[in-house]
Amino acid sequence: MTKLSKALAARRRALAAMLLPLVAWATIGTAHAASLEEIKKRGYIVVATEDDYRPFEFVKDGKPTGFDNEMVDAMRKYAPFEIRHEILPFTGILAGVATGKYDIAITGATMTKDRMQSLDFASPIADATDYYVKRKNDDSIKSIMDLSGKTVGVQAGSAQLAHLSQLQAQIEKSGGKMGKIVQYTSYPEAYQDLALGRTDYVVNTIINLTTLVNQKPGVFALGQPVAAQSMAAWSVQKGNADLLAYVNEFIAKEKANGTVATLQKKWFGQSFNLPVTFTPEY
Repeated sequence: MTKLSKALAARRRALAAMLLPLVAWATIGTAHAASLEEIKKRGYIVVATEDDYRPFEFVKDGKPTGFDNEMVDAMRKYAPFEIRHEILPFTGILAGVATGKYDIAITGATMTKDRMQSLDFASPIADATDYYVKRKNDDSIKSIMDLSGKTVGVQAGSAQLAHLSQLQAQIEKSGGKMGKIVQYTSYPEAYQDLALGRTDYVVNTIINLTTLVNQKPGVFALGQPVAAQSMAAWSVQKGNADLLAYVNEFIAKEKANGTVATLQKKWFGQSFNLPVTFTPEY
């Protein structure tokens, strides 16, 4: 085995080790999540949103806001039971739903094959294809091939971390190599380090990065897509069919009355003609 092949193999093992936490909770025993009937009987549902994932959900002046939080407000008017809202870092949300701690993850989570082993996803709410963002004044990065050997920032436990294998394949195909991967608890931390020059680029979804660039056009510049098309959607525990149907009915109603399109334009800058169902490639 050549030095190059050994290095590539070591990189793949390291990447696999970082991806393991994403699916570890999918292989352990899970508690029974409340069915729709049980939720109605007890009188409340527990929904979880992220604390800092603009423009999907974040906290401003002590109040939750963003696309998903406004949809939670709409659900309060629709649901015949109380909505109990938990706000927490992303790393605890999907695992909490998969293990029955929360009933629904109302967050801009990317649909992936790994996540579908322990979660059922509702109808997509937004395009979530991965792109990279760089510092605007960094002329060394003009395309994906220029990312070879450079340091990337990404959120721990995210689909974007799992999708880096697709970017790695593109870089290696042209003879380059994947650089250092730095994981963050939240994306604002990753953006801060990028602005300070501690990393070279950050990978996130097109909506999040478009929002970032629009807010700070003098600091950041949007790059190219680095992975296959993805969609963002809410989720429930695997097999909780009645609750999933209820969530889909709510989303369909809000699409029909124009609420979804209005909120998409408000928070994403555009509305989407999304499929009712979506099967991710990865």
